[in-house]
Amino acid sequence: QVQVVESGGGLVQAGGSLRLSCAASGSILRIGTMDWYRQVPGNQRELVAAITGGGSTNYADFVKGRFTISRANAKNTVYLQMNSLKPEDTAVYYCHADVRPYYSSGMSDYWGPGTQVTVSS
Repeated sequence: QVQVVESGGGLVQAGGSLRLSCAASGSILRIGTMDWYRQVPGNQRELVAAITGGGSTNYADFVKGRFTISRANAKNTVYLQMNSLKPEDTAVYYCHADVRPYYSSGMSDYWGPGTQVTVSS
């Protein structure tokens, strides 16, 4: 079994900051890319930022310069530092991890349940 759990969401005023954390746990042999996505009701889930096991990062244009993704491989954890938040950043933020469990011969996708981020104007 592999579990992915996010934390750190909440309510913040526009211009403020939040730090999201996501920890993967369980029967993990290896973790590849870890990502943050977000979704607003009625819209498709969209990629916010991604980080490979080697530390290479990729950001959506709408967060470049404001959000920073990082990871602690020893803790199987990925972070999303969100600065200069805007009301349009309001969404449920989901963590995704590409994981190879001990009991599997390949990589599989695992998602957390999501954490709500609300930015007030």
